[in-house]
Amino acid sequence: MTVREQLEDIASRPGLPGREAYLLLLERTITVLEHENRSIRPSDSTGLSGGILHLMQDIPTVIIPDLHGRGGFFSRVMGSRVCGEDTVLESLQSGAMQVLCLGDGFHSERRGLRRWLSAFDEYAQSYASHESMDDEMRESLSLMEMVMECKCAFPAHFHFLKGNHENVLNEEGNGNHAFRKFSHEGEMVREYLKKFYGDEFLDTYAIFEKRLPLFAIGNLFLASHAEPCSFYAEEDLVESRNLPDVILGLTWTNNGDAADGSVRMMLEHYLGKAEGAVYFGGHRPVPDRFLLRAENKYVQIHNPEKGNIVVMMPDRPFDPDRDIREIQ
Repeated sequence: MTVREQLEDIASRPGLPGREAYLLLLERTITVLEHENRSIRPSDSTGLSGGILHLMQDIPTVIIPDLHGRGGFFSRVMGSRVCGEDTVLESLQSGAMQVLCLGDGFHSERRGLRRWLSAFDEYAQSYASHESMDDEMRESLSLMEMVMECKCAFPAHFHFLKGNHENVLNEEGNGNHAFRKFSHEGEMVREYLKKFYGDEFLDTYAIFEKRLPLFAIGNLFLASHAEPCSFYAEEDLVESRNLPDVILGLTWTNNGDAADGSVRMMLEHYLGKAEGAVYFGGHRPVPDRFLLRAENKYVQIHNPEKGNIVVMMPDRPFDPDRDIREIQ
């Protein structure tokens, strides 16, 4: 089965994914993430791939903001034609493009508000019934299944950064915060997976999340899930799996909480004095297409009501009017 057929099969599947096949995919993806090309993702002191990505400099990059279970949006991006006649998926297959996702695969958030409230009642009854939570988990698990299939198929050209919602154990610590917003989403997901998929599945999924990179260096841009809380040296980014403050500072920083000049210092350190260089992130929703912060150098692009992506060409600086595309 081709990757396109796999994605179509996942997107059209009416029910939840099966445990055994998903567990095998998780294990396969973990292996890919642990042993990436060192020129793209240098190894840390344990010999596994570290937390920093050096993206290819001579091909276009499609940047996808927070996904939050939006498998339909992800499928439309893969099938869109943003550079020439080939779709994004076809360009990945030919090596002519790379894709960078800014994280946050799970939790439908406000889009699924009514469902979360209904699912909380199910959770309170130990999931004796679980129709609403089944729908929520079908979206999130299916989306991440598509993400993992793409990562395994195109390991050097497809990347997914860790966001603050990549915390399936709902742990407090190790660079994570236990999560709740509209309900008890973090604990509800943990208990659902534990009950219906088992401890081995839950623990393996957590390993997958902890193997994700945190930070990407592109041509004329940097990226992480959230605005960098402070300046981070390359050795700390590579070793970030064992540095909770680095994980926290690149996934949980609220608007206005970053140290003054952190974005500027990161850009200058990693990209020099490159004219027009910017830092992309998501994490907090923006009211329209994008929001500029940090001396207009930090470009926040997460709008869950729109299908926005960024298409960065290798030979020109970012122009929001030209490079932010809405995928209908």
